[in-house]
Amino acid sequence: MISQIFDNIGQIYNNSPISILTICSVLAIVTVLAIYEFAVYRLISHRSFYNKSFNIAITILPYFISTIILCLQSNVVITLGTIGALAIIRFRTAVKDPVDMIYLLWSIHTGIICGCQLFPVAIITSIAVTILLLVLEHVHFGRKPFIVIIHSHEQIDKKLGLIFKKHAKSFRIKSRNFTSDGVDYAIEASIKKPELLTQRLRNTKKVVRFSVIEYDADDLV
Repeated sequence: MISQIFDNIGQIYNNSPISILTICSVLAIVTVLAIYEFAVYRLISHRSFYNKSFNIAITILPYFISTIILCLQSNVVITLGTIGALAIIRFRTAVKDPVDMIYLLWSIHTGIICGCQLFPVAIITSIAVTILLLVLEHVHFGRKPFIVIIHSHEQIDKKLGLIFKKHAKSFRIKSRNFTSDGVDYAIEASIKKPELLTQRLRNTKKVVRFSVIEYDADDLV
C-alpha cells in the first residue's frame, strides 16, 4: 500500500518529454501570428494612439504563454507552481485605448491556442478578427462631434441657438467664460456640414473669432 502511494507520487513528478519538433512547430506558428498581429496593430490602430512599446509587448507575449502551456501539459507540479506564481503577480500598466484590450487578449489567445497545438483555431481566429476590425474601422454610425469655441463681445445665446439648430443635428453649450472684453463659448455639436457652419459664423457680426475642433475619437453626441 505504501509503495503504491510512493509510486503515484513519483509518477506525478516525472516529466512527459516534449519533442524538439513540437517546440519548433509551436514557436514557428507563434512567430508568424505574432508578426501578423504586429502588422495589423500598426496599420489599423489610430496614429494618435499608436504605441510602439505596446505593440512589441503583444508581439513577444505569445512566446512566453505558448511555452508555459507546453510545460503545463508535461508536468503537474509545474502546473501548480505556475498557478501560484500568477496568483501573486499584479500588473499595473494602464491601457489608454480600450481597443488595445482586444489586441492584448488576441496575443494571450494566440499563445494559449498555439501552446495547445490547435494551430487552425489560432489562424482562423486571427483572420476573422482582422476582417472584423477592418469592417468596424470603416463603418461610422452618426456624425463625428465637434467642439466650437466662439468669442463674442456680448452674450449671444439666442443667436447661437438659432445658428446651431439649423446647421447641427444636436448641440449643447458646455461652458460660458465671461471676461472683461466679452464671452467665450464652448459648444459641443454634431454638425451636418462644418463648412456651412463656418461660413455662417463668419457672416455673424457679433462673433469676433471662433475655432472648430473635430474629435479624434468616434464618440457621438
